[in-house]
Amino acid sequence: MVGVDELALNSKRIERRRRATSQGTDWWSEFVGILWLVLGVLAFHSLIAKPFYIPSESMLPTLRVGDQLIVTKYPYGYSFVTPTFHLLPPIPGRLLGALPARGDIVIVTPPQQSTDYIKRVIGLPGDTIAVRDGVVWINGKPVPRVALGERLIPIDGNTRCDPDPERGGSVFYQGRRVTHGGKAYCSLTLFRETLPGGASYDVADLGDSPGDHYGPVTVPKDHVFLMGDNRDNSADSRFSLEQNGLGGPVPWENIGGRAEFITFSRDGSSTWNPLTWFSGFRGDRTGISLHPSREGK
Repeated sequence: MVGVDELALNSKRIERRRRATSQGTDWWSEFVGILWLVLGVLAFHSLIAKPFYIPSESMLPTLRVGDQLIVTKYPYGYSFVTPTFHLLPPIPGRLLGALPARGDIVIVTPPQQSTDYIKRVIGLPGDTIAVRDGVVWINGKPVPRVALGERLIPIDGNTRCDPDPERGGSVFYQGRRVTHGGKAYCSLTLFRETLPGGASYDVADLGDSPGDHYGPVTVPKDHVFLMGDNRDNSADSRFSLEQNGLGGPVPWENIGGRAEFITFSRDGSSTWNPLTWFSGFRGDRTGISLHPSREGK
C-alpha cells in the first residue's frame, strides 16, 4: 500500500506542475538565458577567435574571395580594435602585447576607419622598407624571390579577375583572363618570396604599377609595415588613406588578430536553393594553414 506521506508528496508535485503550466512560459528567464548566450559568443569572438570572410582579391594567390577563415585574437594581446564591434575610441598600446612575426597574415583596422583589412606583415619596428621595380627591399637588401611561372585560378562567382573594389575599380588589374580546356581562368604570374627570418610564401606580380616604386621609409617603434600578396592590386601600407590604403606603417594597436587556417570556401554559385549549398563549396581549400613556411626550421 502507498503510504500517506508518499501520497502527500505526489500531491504537492502535481500541484507544482499545475501552477507552472497555468503560469505559462517564464519569458524573463528565457530572455536572460539568450542574453548570456549572446554575451558568451561575443566574448569568445572578441578575446579568443572569430571567423573572417575574404571580400577582395588583394591577397591572391594565398586567399580567394569566398574563403572563410579563423582569426585568433590573443597572439598579439589586446587593443581597442580587439572587440568584434569597433566601438572604442583609439587607445594607444596593447594589453599583454606582442609584435607579429614577419610573414604573419593579420587583420588590421586602418586609422580613422572601422573596416578590417587582411594583409601580410613585411616590416617590423626599425626596418627600412622600399620597393624597387616590384622587389621589396628590407634594410638595404632585396628580399629574395624565385619565379614560379603562371598559375591558373578558375574564374567563378567569387573569383572574377576584375579590378579590385578595394582600390575603387581603378586601372589596377587582377590578372588576365585565359581559356583552357573550355573553362575560364585568371592567369597570375607568381614568385616565391622569403623574408629575413625565413618566412616564405607566394606573391602575384603582374607588371609595373605605382606600388612597385615606394620608399624608403623606416618603420617607427610599435608599428608594422603591411602588404597584400597580390602586389599590383592591394591597398596596403604603400598607399595613403585617401587612396584606401593604410597610410604607411600601421600602429600595432590597429592589429586585430592573426589568420590561422581556412575553414571552408565558397565559389559564389550558391543560391537560396538548398541543393546548391554543397555544390558551391571549394572542397580543396578546407583546412589550409595560413602560416608561412619557415625555411631552415
